[in-house]
Amino acid sequence: MLLFVSQEPQARPGPPPGAAAAGLGPAPGMSVCGEAVGAGSLPSELVVHIFSFLAAPDRLRASAACSHWRECLFYPALWPRLRLSLRVSPAERPRLEFLMRKCGWFVRELRVQFAADNYPTGGGGAAAAAGEGAAVAGDGEAPPPLSPRWLDLLRTYLELVLCVLSSVRNNRNLQKLSLFGDISILQQHGTISNTYLGKVDPDGKKIKQIQQLFEEILGNSRQLKWLSCGLMLQIVTPTSLSSLSNPIANTMEHLSLLDNHIPGNTTLITAVELERFVNLRSLALDFCDFTAEMARVLADSNHVPLHRLSLLVHSVSIMHKSLDNMPKDENWQALTRNSTNLRVYIMAFDVKSDDMLRILKPSIPLERIHFDSYVTCVSGAVVDLISRQYDKFLTHFILMNDVIDMSAFPDLSDNRNEDPLVLLAWRCTRLSLLAVHGYTVWAHNLIAIARLRGSDLKVLEVTEESIEFDQGELADQDVDPVHNFIEQVSLGLGRPWHAVMDIELLSVFTEPTRHFYREMQSFSEGI
Repeated sequence: MLLFVSQEPQARPGPPPGAAAAGLGPAPGMSVCGEAVGAGSLPSELVVHIFSFLAAPDRLRASAACSHWRECLFYPALWPRLRLSLRVSPAERPRLEFLMRKCGWFVRELRVQFAADNYPTGGGGAAAAAGEGAAVAGDGEAPPPLSPRWLDLLRTYLELVLCVLSSVRNNRNLQKLSLFGDISILQQHGTISNTYLGKVDPDGKKIKQIQQLFEEILGNSRQLKWLSCGLMLQIVTPTSLSSLSNPIANTMEHLSLLDNHIPGNTTLITAVELERFVNLRSLALDFCDFTAEMARVLADSNHVPLHRLSLLVHSVSIMHKSLDNMPKDENWQALTRNSTNLRVYIMAFDVKSDDMLRILKPSIPLERIHFDSYVTCVSGAVVDLISRQYDKFLTHFILMNDVIDMSAFPDLSDNRNEDPLVLLAWRCTRLSLLAVHGYTVWAHNLIAIARLRGSDLKVLEVTEESIEFDQGELADQDVDPVHNFIEQVSLGLGRPWHAVMDIELLSVFTEPTRHFYREMQSFSEGI
């Protein structure tokens, strides 16, 4: 389409000589249509219509044409959805304040992801949080000091959250609210302690203000259908959902509350509170909060069928909360009778195999499972159980192990006649995604997996360092084992294939929590 980017009218060919004298054309200085028409003269409705065809970056560039177009840039109809990925940096605040001041009062869908670039050293990272954190939390020792850079990040994070929440507190048109905080910033040694918060928020004023703003948003909402809060530091409290009116709770379609910063055995939602959410189509919770009583509530005939259930199993939560109240197999059977199309997505952070064998009940309609380990490794028995119990449902299987010793990966096929991953590919005929790092995958087994699933296996991501060759394959001087291996896997899949050469390019490994949250959102929307 034609886009006007200048206020200057285009030059038109002049009348023939003598035309003005003969009355055949306009007098000098006059345009054919009267006054010259430029970009600044277009009606606001037309400018907004032009903007509606442009992507957000192009829309911003086009608004530089003139002041009139800049005024039309933030017309509410142009910004029904706002999705922001914010660096936790002071430089973001002025831009965020401007954008939220313009759009916060009318936006219908708001998704904000807080993330930090170039995590500073000296405060630990995700691996420290999951690995060392268990020992620290278990021993009851004081948390180690954070570097000044980490404290600055935490302080900036609180300010950015306040900016976002304060801008939408009175937005009654809000239909979807999704907030995600990067665990690499917020979780140090298993949980953010009051000691850390006390250094950046001595009197707890900012945390209280954040919690009050969140409750105001819920209390003022009139159209909210989707509420998702993942690993956001102390935004949600056990009383937050009580701010929702009954009519809004009754019509809510998605609820996601994932926060392992809650101390002790506190839960963000109870079975009694869940009874108000009779229209939920999708739900995401910490596994330890999803009790047998909750399963009974969702299985009740008064509740619409549940389609998606995402559960986060974290070693920190298991440490502080009991698995004794988790749903039994009969609870899952009752739930699937009421919700015949239910599919489940489980993310397991550093969970012991014995605990996983307790969690994985036969009647769970498990479609996706993601293991991420730093200390404990998944056993072959767990993989074998998954392939036997969920062969009719499983489509996604992710197995990540962030080990320090890259020379000795655990081998799932040890002391077994058949490799568990090959059996998984054989039994689970709907498998479309398989990703492995930090576990030994024998080259001949990977070829077998590719042949078993063929082109139906849309994603096969295995890191180079995870692949091992038999000595017999390496001893064959006539064939290049690596070239032959790649060729055989490619033939099996029906497309060119290569191992993952740089693990840092694999987001499911480098950003497991963010990957889970993004996939959970997509999983929940795909009803």
